[in-house]
Amino acid sequence: MELTRRFEGYAVLITGAARGIGAATARRLTAEGARVLVTDVDEAAARRTAGELPGAEALRCDVGDQASVDAAVAYAVEAFGRLDVLVNNALAPVAADRDRFEDEPDANWTGQLDVTLMGAVRCSRAAMPHLAEAGGRGAIVTIGSVNAEADFGNHAYSAAKAGLASLTRTLAGDAAPRGVRVNQINPGTIATRAWAGKESELKALATRVYPLGRVGTPEDVAAAVAFLASRDASWITGTTLRVDGGLLAVNTHFAEVLAD
Repeated sequence: MELTRRFEGYAVLITGAARGIGAATARRLTAEGARVLVTDVDEAAARRTAGELPGAEALRCDVGDQASVDAAVAYAVEAFGRLDVLVNNALAPVAADRDRFEDEPDANWTGQLDVTLMGAVRCSRAAMPHLAEAGGRGAIVTIGSVNAEADFGNHAYSAAKAGLASLTRTLAGDAAPRGVRVNQINPGTIATRAWAGKESELKALATRVYPLGRVGTPEDVAAAVAFLASRDASWITGTTLRVDGGLLAVNTHFAEVLAD
């Protein structure tokens, strides 16, 4: 598929971009002409990803640390001369749920709220003045999850992702007068390294849960990011776009029971 060059002259900062959805987004946006700063707490992996992309730069960034975030934004502006798009993709590691809600330790909650939710707050706060100077091209796209909308377990992770959806709406109102759009993507199950060794589970999800018959890929999410960040979405702000293969729209198990 030949891509258009919608991001020619754009400068983009992506958090958590060394692998998975973040790396796929970096590949997609550079393929469409953007210069991208690939940031991650794993600097070596970020450099490997950036090294494969034309005009990309890499930098270690810990979204849990405001000074690290400020330095990443400053680096992007210095390297590219501007900042047009921020993609909030970084998140805290997802701990397995305990048997009962009351057994989940505070550390799970504080980690998710400080990194997954507040990380996006810190990055958006640091980037906003530069996005407002982008001549109407300024955009924030945040990666949420279907966990923000329905019960798929992982209480702390789900709450943090739900917080991102609220942040997207309130920040959209604040940013609109400055010409900056703010949107979110809620992916379903995406085949990333988090599912390594669980191919049988992915196959079962694809055939028994997802109406479109497969789980998602990082590239599916990257394509949605590219749309929301581009001028093609110039009249869209404050929205959450599901990229979930129909998971939340279609009750597959209900249909199966009726068919029995």
